[in-house]
Amino acid sequence: MYSFDLVMFDLDGTLVETAPEILDATNDTLRDFAFPQVSQQQVNDWIGHGTRELLIQALVFGWKVDAAAVRASDRLPAIVACFDKHYQQRCGTRSQLYPQVRETLTVLRQQGVKLAVVTNKEGRYTTTVLNAHSLMPLLDAVVSGDTFPTKKPAPAGVQSCLSQFGVSPERALFVGDSSIDVATARNAGVRVWALPYGYNMGQPIEACAPDRVIPDCSALLN
Repeated sequence: MYSFDLVMFDLDGTLVETAPEILDATNDTLRDFAFPQVSQQQVNDWIGHGTRELLIQALVFGWKVDAAAVRASDRLPAIVACFDKHYQQRCGTRSQLYPQVRETLTVLRQQGVKLAVVTNKEGRYTTTVLNAHSLMPLLDAVVSGDTFPTKKPAPAGVQSCLSQFGVSPERALFVGDSSIDVATARNAGVRVWALPYGYNMGQPIEACAPDRVIPDCSALLN
């Protein structure tokens, strides 16, 4: 019998390498408003709290003001709308699955394990990315950053999956790439395995003290 009845995954930096096309959409938007461009490393370090927060950090960098000033700006809604257009167009153009993702999800599903994505990415982008890589048919549930009033590291998304599938915390696993994912799992009382290749705000994942650090998703089958 497999060790877990439910495996939940983060999306960006865990299942799909999305940073290149997020950079493209961010710089498309900044270019439209004649704001300074940002680098791939900056975008990598900003991933984790949802694309709106990432865009705010890009504007903090360009405007040389704090995040509160950006959030209060009457220009922000138009900039967010512009980003939405660009990111929907960019989704799937430069992102790619990490090694062994599709194969692992397929085997787990065949073994009867429930599979879910719990991400801070807004739902409209989550759906676009999952469909671009044909992952949706492999998943039993998807929780995005705007599904509930709170998002990771709050445990609501994980708890909703546990409840939906009637799985106890000790029979569930969270797989992610960041301190946010580790904290989410801890807050929900489930075990957490972490991947070292994602977007952890520039910090080594080992510093977050997950239960295991695994080289890629195929370790879930061992």
